Amino acid sequence: MTYCLAIKLNSGLVFAGDTRTNAGVDRVASYRKLFTFGNGKTHSLAVMCSGNLATTQALVEMLGRSCQQQDGLFSDVSLFDTARRVGNILVDLIAEAQSRPANQGIDFGCNLILGGQVAGEEPRLFHIYPQGNFIETSVETPFMQIGEEKYGKPILDRIITPETPIDRALICALLSLDSTMKSNLTVDMPLDVLVYHRDTFDLDHTRRIEREDQDFNDMRRYWGDGLRRLIDGVAAFNI
Repeated sequence: MTYCLAIKLNSGLVFAGDTRTNAGVDRVASYRKLFTFGNGKTHSLAVMCSGNLATTQALVEMLGRSCQQQDGLFSDVSLFDTARRVGNILVDLIAEAQSRPANQGIDFGCNLILGGQVAGEEPRLFHIYPQGNFIETSVETPFMQIGEEKYGKPILDRIITPETPIDRALICALLSLDSTMKSNLTVDMPLDVLVYHRDTFDLDHTRRIEREDQDFNDMRRYWGDGLRRLIDGVAAFNI
């Protein structure tokens, strides 16, 4: 019941995700899935979560505490080291929860997207798995997805490259979410977005998009109408 994505570009990073955590017939719930940690100087980090909500909340708490420690998150000299740190915390949290007899058979797994920049490096983006291992974006695949990824992947595959301007990438990210919401009721608004510009260490370019957001509604309407016009303009395929 989640769809989150992040894009790595030459000019920075784009993060976008929904907030739906439960979509039962008589119980609908939302929870923020995008979290940021930074000191404004040497470390700017963003984490997106998909999976067990208890694991997510515990992880965010642990990362917040780590930011206050001398040997914590802001002591890492590479985002690779941060990915290892976060992966180890995730594994420990899952193992602790599963060790309790009453929790047998419960899935405490959680997938993460970790992105950001550490001074001395370019921005980087990782997908961290429940087992603690992780993969990084590449020139061929400059984006990461977690959750209900299949509905929103085609536009990313067709449009996104490292050279894509950051404002265009944000539009693609939002349309990817819109396509997913159109096809899957377990992904829904509000949406959270973050744009990080390379070398700024500024995490303030965020926006919460509510259902009545006029800019978003105009964009999704324009996109839908445009697709219909394109289909009408395709030459007939005779059989």
